[in-house]
Amino acid sequence: MPDPVAFDVIIYHNQDCGTSRNTMGLIRNAGVEPHVIEYLKTPPSRLMLQQLATRSGAGLRGLLRAKESLCGELGLDKEGVSEEQLLDAMLAHPILINRPIVVSPKGVKLCRPSEMVVDLLPPQLGEFFKEDGERVVDERGRRVASA
Repeated sequence: MPDPVAFDVIIYHNQDCGTSRNTMGLIRNAGVEPHVIEYLKTPPSRLMLQQLATRSGAGLRGLLRAKESLCGELGLDKEGVSEEQLLDAMLAHPILINRPIVVSPKGVKLCRPSEMVVDLLPPQLGEFFKEDGERVVDERGRRVASA
């Protein structure tokens, strides 16, 4: 079992997002205090965003927050938009970067839904409920199957 103290986790976080807050809670429920990057205040560099997209396996389009109205306003949802155009837009408008993105020794993931983060962490230390009351980890620290 990995030592949670030595288990380094980074979360690209938005405190106003429930999914991001639930992900943060699951990280802490594993006994890990993450490095928090409030990406709206401190966006990743161009190279870092490219690396996150590649390492997560999602690609830039997968990290694009398509539900954000600015995405449509900028025409980023149209066919033929290049990776460079996506990257430029996401760097100019960090709200277009989907969240939370979590980096751990076990990999990189866009954690939507929040319980996806469990695969990147040491074992959960106990029961965990999302903000909406959904139980995702039982009292033994095991992930609960979703209905």
